Amino acid sequence: MRIVFFGTPEFALPSLQILLQRPEFEVVGLVCQPDRPQGRGQKILPPPTKVLAQAQGIPVWQPTRLRRDEGVLAALKALSADVFVVVAYGQILPLTVLQMPPLGCVNVHGSLLPAYRGAAPIQWAIANGETETGVTTMLMDEGMDTGAILLQASLPIGPEQTSLELAPQLAQLGAELLVETLLKLEKGELTPIPQEGSLASYAPLLKKQDFHLDWSRSAQALHNQIRAFSPQCFTSLQGQRIKITRSRSPQLHPAPAELPKGQPGEVVGLAKGEGVYVATGEGSLLIERAQFPGKKEQSAWDWVNGGRLGVGMRFEALSVE
Repeated sequence: MRIVFFGTPEFALPSLQILLQRPEFEVVGLVCQPDRPQGRGQKILPPPTKVLAQAQGIPVWQPTRLRRDEGVLAALKALSADVFVVVAYGQILPLTVLQMPPLGCVNVHGSLLPAYRGAAPIQWAIANGETETGVTTMLMDEGMDTGAILLQASLPIGPEQTSLELAPQLAQLGAELLVETLLKLEKGELTPIPQEGSLASYAPLLKKQDFHLDWSRSAQALHNQIRAFSPQCFTSLQGQRIKITRSRSPQLHPAPAELPKGQPGEVVGLAKGEGVYVATGEGSLLIERAQFPGKKEQSAWDWVNGGRLGVGMRFEALSVE
């Protein structure tokens, strides 16, 4: 089976790797996003999929706007691929591309569609407190993750699992499901199932305000937000912007009954060797790890020992503009 692979970030790597390893498949081209500045130094770096493809001698195209790049469109058509595989590519495929391969365009999406259509399904599933997610393979159409479902596989979400921990598991699960999907699709053993639009939910692109911690929310909601968007969630302490990078599940580790209620954001107790309890709009949340500006991430208990954090101090809202 001749395959053109569309994919850019780390999440796409297991799917590309498994296609390269299986003798049933021949990856004849890669389409990914352009090289972009990354990290503190903003050094221009290639996407992970490009590095792997070039190491295997696979042609790579990186159009800024695929639908407007006539050269890339012509090259894709000339490859005479049987199927296009799309995993976290980062651009919507135009109809001209969707109609090129005879077996269609197969997408691996990090949710159980029609739940969490969109760019950030893993993060939003955790932020919303879901206890289960999974991956879906679908035949793509012109909509945003609206194509007919081919296969699905589910995975539990741990109560303290972060999106950074969940993503590699879903990526590997998606790679395995992709192989099964392609083999069955070629044999005509799959019946695409239209999505039920009334059951759809959405996972939009992440914005800066999604990372802002509002301590008037419940301890559970804040915990879900911190682990969903780790390590980006921020607050203010004595005029300094602080990142809160790890918290404990209030369900698994309830705050001691003797803790004072406190004002939202106020440090109301210490957990020796573990962190600090912070009052919220509903309950108290144990903060384990955080990061000061220009410093490495540390345990909150180290902050206590260093005199930077103590009972009575208060985290406060910070402008997100």
